[in-house]
Amino acid sequence: MTALSRWDPFREMQAMRNVMDRYLDEPLFGLSPLLPRSETMGVALDVAEENDGYVIKASVPGVKPEEIDVTMADNVLTIRGEMQEDHEIKEENYHVRERRFGSFMRSVTLPNSANTEKVDATYEHGVLTLHVPKSEAVKPRKIAVHTMIEQK
Repeated sequence: MTALSRWDPFREMQAMRNVMDRYLDEPLFGLSPLLPRSETMGVALDVAEENDGYVIKASVPGVKPEEIDVTMADNVLTIRGEMQEDHEIKEENYHVRERRFGSFMRSVTLPNSANTEKVDATYEHGVLTLHVPKSEAVKPRKIAVHTMIEQK
C-alpha cells in the first residue's frame, strides 16, 4: 500500500545534508586508496610575538618532557613526539573514545629575526612553551638625545 505524504522542502534538505555529511566524512572524499595517508597527527600551537622575541606554546598532554623532540633547522622549528595509548581499559569496554594516540609532529617557520641559537623550552601541565629571542640586530634600541651644550 502506498502512503501519501505532503512534500516538505526542509525534510528534503535534511536528507541531502545527511548524504553530504556521510560523503565528507570519508577520507579525502573516498579517494584514500589513491593518496598516501599520514599516520602523524598535528599539534595545536599558539605563536605570539613579543618585543624581545617569540613565544610558541604547544599542547602535548600526557607526554613526558623527555619524550618530546624539539629541533631547529633553517628557521624551522619542529616538535615531535608520541602520545601513548591507554591500555588500562579494554577496547570493548569503551562507550566513547575521543582521545587521540600515536606520533605527532608540527613545524613552524620563524622569521629571520629569530635567534635560533638561544631557544629556551619549558614544560608544565601538558603545555610545552618555547621562548625564541630576537636577534640583537633587529631589537629596537634606545638612542640618547643630547643637546648641543652637552657636547662642548
